[in-house]
Amino acid sequence: MTSKRDKQVLGQKLLAAFRDAGAVEIAPDILLPAESLLDLYGEDIRARAYVTADPIRGEMMLRPDFTVPVVQAHMENGAEPARYCYLGEVFRKQDMGDTRPENPRDNEYLQAGFELFSREASADAEIFALFHRLLPPYGVRSETGDMGLLRDAVRGLPLPDPRRDALLHHIWRPVRFQRLLARFSTPAMARDFPVTRASWAGLRSESEMVTRIARLRADAATAPLPAIWSERLDRLFAVRGPAPEALAALRELVSDWPGIAPAVERIETRFAAIADAGIDPAQVVFDASHGRTTMEYYDGFTFSFLAGHPDWPPLATGGRYDALTAVLGKGRAIPAVGGIIRPGLLAELEAT
Repeated sequence: MTSKRDKQVLGQKLLAAFRDAGAVEIAPDILLPAESLLDLYGEDIRARAYVTADPIRGEMMLRPDFTVPVVQAHMENGAEPARYCYLGEVFRKQDMGDTRPENPRDNEYLQAGFELFSREASADAEIFALFHRLLPPYGVRSETGDMGLLRDAVRGLPLPDPRRDALLHHIWRPVRFQRLLARFSTPAMARDFPVTRASWAGLRSESEMVTRIARLRADAATAPLPAIWSERLDRLFAVRGPAPEALAALRELVSDWPGIAPAVERIETRFAAIADAGIDPAQVVFDASHGRTTMEYYDGFTFSFLAGHPDWPPLATGGRYDALTAVLGKGRAIPAVGGIIRPGLLAELEAT
């Protein structure tokens, strides 16, 4: 059992390494305004955030992560390029879906992190190489993905905008995504909406219901997605292996699916930069489905570093979140990528 002091000591070492890499330390408040921030998190964090009502400040929440408040602070008055680092606790409720008494999730745990705001194409490789240098003593393995690849694939499906948007919205939820894909791949059943003289009742207005009925009728008339596209998506989601092998599989897909070619080229360029940083791509796993169940603000490169304990969460995670800066920048945006390390898990590894 590791002590809080052990975790803090490791956290301070990581923080010092981040400062040596050019980052400025930043300390977001522990209590944050909930209204604007909760909408930026994925379902998992929204469900597990500690939210309370303050009589003066309104709805507030205990800090569930650092990236969103750091981006918010940077977009208000930060210059570019910029590098930030931080160390502190985050707070999340227990995951009700994990009932294993021997391995409950922590309600509160320490995070050390690094965020990079830069227009340089090498930013992804810079972050990954930094984390890779810090974590090898712990015998971890690294995995990467690219949510931009998956989003580009869905955008290229021959579907009407409402169906395509629905799939993009649920790309983070594999089970729901597959159900929608199956529904869109079979002929829709026509629905009967008989004319009635009865008065409208319920929470929706008459105009809302008329609009909804028109949308359902239009959806029923939509041709199903040809089976070949579901097969291609299945092939894409299943791509996993050492980076050179995974890239070869992606290049084969490009021959049938030119729409993902720019994303595949971007991934190849990233691995070339990672190799230039002294990391053998053959030692890095690329998983096309990596990151599909993590924070929804990632929209490009994703990565994680894992220990040899199957029940443990990742020791470190991160990714690219360009769209988040546009939302918080109110029209101004800058490419950004970052990641966090959990000193508590590293301390437990040292103790074993």
